[in-house]
Amino acid sequence: MDRIYLSGVRCYGYTGFLQEEKVLGQWFEVDATLSVDLAPSGKSDAIEDTLDYRQAIARIQDIASASKVDLIEHLAQNIADALLALEKVHQVTVRITKPNPPIPNYIGTLAVEITRPASFS
Repeated sequence: MDRIYLSGVRCYGYTGFLQEEKVLGQWFEVDATLSVDLAPSGKSDAIEDTLDYRQAIARIQDIASASKVDLIEHLAQNIADALLALEKVHQVTVRITKPNPPIPNYIGTLAVEITRPASFS
C-alpha cells in the first residue's frame, strides 16, 4: 500500500493528566502516515483521485485543539479514528510528541505512536 506522510503538524491543545495542562494548554506535534492507494492519482493527476491532505491536517488540528482528555494515547486514538473516516484511508499511524512534558527533572520529549487499520475504528 502507498503512503502519505504528514510530519510536524503543530497543534495547541489541552490534553494532559494535570489540571494545569487542561487549563493552560500546550503545544503538541503530530505525525501521521496514511496508507492510501495512490495509483489512480498517479495516473490521472487529479486531486479527486487521492486524499486531500488539507482535510487530514484540518482533522488533526481540530481534534487536538478541542480535546480535553488525560492521555495522549487517547488523543492519538481519536485522531486515528478521524483519519480512518476519510474515504480513501486504509490504515493510519499516528505519532504524538509532547515537547517539554511537566515531569520533574525531565528535559526532553515524550511520544506515543499507534497504528490502526480501517477495520479497527
